[in-house]
Amino acid sequence: MRIRFASILLLILLTACTIPGRPKLTPTPAASTAPQPTPSPTTESTAVSPLVILVIPADMPQDQSNLYQSIVYDLAQQAGMRSQPRNALTVSDVSTEPGLKVVIALPPDPGLAGLAAAAPQVQFLGVGIPGLTAAANLSLIGTSGKPIDQQAFLAGYIAAMLSPDYRVGIITQDSPEGLLAEQAFTNGLHFFCGLCRQAFLPIYSYPVHLEIETDVPEGQYPAYADVLARYQVEVAFVYADIATPDLLDNLFQNEIKIISETLPSEDLRPGWVVSIQPEVISAIQKIFPDLVAGQGGQNLSTPLLLADINPDLLTEGKQRLVEEMLSDLQAGFIDPGVNP
Repeated sequence: MRIRFASILLLILLTACTIPGRPKLTPTPAASTAPQPTPSPTTESTAVSPLVILVIPADMPQDQSNLYQSIVYDLAQQAGMRSQPRNALTVSDVSTEPGLKVVIALPPDPGLAGLAAAAPQVQFLGVGIPGLTAAANLSLIGTSGKPIDQQAFLAGYIAAMLSPDYRVGIITQDSPEGLLAEQAFTNGLHFFCGLCRQAFLPIYSYPVHLEIETDVPEGQYPAYADVLARYQVEVAFVYADIATPDLLDNLFQNEIKIISETLPSEDLRPGWVVSIQPEVISAIQKIFPDLVAGQGGQNLSTPLLLADINPDLLTEGKQRLVEEMLSDLQAGFIDPGVNP
């Protein structure tokens, strides 16, 4: 009985291994340990946003430097561009700088003519740099410097407006520019009042023009204010190059109303009529869209603006007349009558 039982069991096992439809076990191949090839990296080009470079002298006063940098930064941001200040620029820089589109340079000249020739795809703007000629990719603002003739003419016009007896004066440096300023100031005076004859004694020849020699120490400048006071000058224009704080303060102490380029102290404001300032910021803002569009070759004059207006001296009606005169001067409708 035991032998038969064992035979039956063996027969069952053999039959089970050959039942039709039963899945067969297949061995799983071992994972390959051979190193797999690494895909070669693909080079993707990164877009570089357009760049504006501001070339600014290292010795410029910090507040002025910050102002120019801020203006150019804002213009660049509005145009979807980057901005970068530098103290110098080379031909290699403009030829290889990625995305460079516009260069704005302040004096001294970083060599704009050569830079523009080396990078015809870049638009360059020279601000207040003399001796340059506009080219297809080189635009200029104020190459002849600030418009002294218009500035002095307007000062003479204002001085005559504020002095009932036309007792006005001008202090300049003894230089060709100072002589030009004196001539334009006189023309502005007569444009307002014609012959400008005094009605009261004492009668002097106005405008009183004082020239400060180039070798006169600045410490002696205040004495010139005393001279104007002796001639009973009521309003004076002071040429910017010799407008020291001490000279202006002495004019104020002599109760002489002052017109110049920059108000040096709030202490002088009661006697300060107006500042007549060259203003290149607005010119840069005006021309910048053209530069971005690749439209170069422009040559703009330096505009003037009125600042530090004293409404007690230059009342609303007088201010309106002055603004109209400034507009006509800058539009070329009125000629200051001198040759800069």
